[in-house]
Amino acid sequence: YHPAPLTERTAPDTFVVQIAALYKLPVNYSIVSGDEKGYFIIHSSSGIIRTSKNLKLEDFPVNFNVRATDSSDAAIFNEVKVKVEVIDENDFPPVFPSSLLEERLAENLPATQIVQLKAQDNDAGRNGFLTYGILNGHGLKFRINETTGILYSSASFDYEEEPTEYQVVVFAEDDGIPEKKRAYCTVVIKITD
Repeated sequence: YHPAPLTERTAPDTFVVQIAALYKLPVNYSIVSGDEKGYFIIHSSSGIIRTSKNLKLEDFPVNFNVRATDSSDAAIFNEVKVKVEVIDENDFPPVFPSSLLEERLAENLPATQIVQLKAQDNDAGRNGFLTYGILNGHGLKFRINETTGILYSSASFDYEEEPTEYQVVVFAEDDGIPEKKRAYCTVVIKITD
């Protein structure tokens, strides 16, 4: 048996899986080995396995054996392995060191790198894997490398003819389970003469 993974926040007494032995007489189910830390309990007649306490991510996966025993003759039994995995919850959102940055950009430059944005996420694995994007691109005048967080201008600017200040809202988004989380940073870009 390999039930669906549980999350690290799974509450005690949560249904995990039901074991079913094919046998003509009633059987008694028991966990016989592999669950040394006592994370699971099994109902002796229904074969339903539930969590018995809060789960610790670092203790998983847990592989344990369930025995189905003939209710009138303990010498007649069979065992099956159960593997339970636990996935990390997306506990933390990404965080930018500052929610507001100010950068200067000289006029008449070709498309160029402006600044590298770097957010942090205290989750492990995919919950901490970040991608970057722009919420408002000002008519595609700016772009961002979704992996590195480097913000670029996509065109040259003329100090005399255009706005001399742009507010570009950048986000960092994790790849979290069950939901993705975002952080935002506003980059004020001042065009200089």
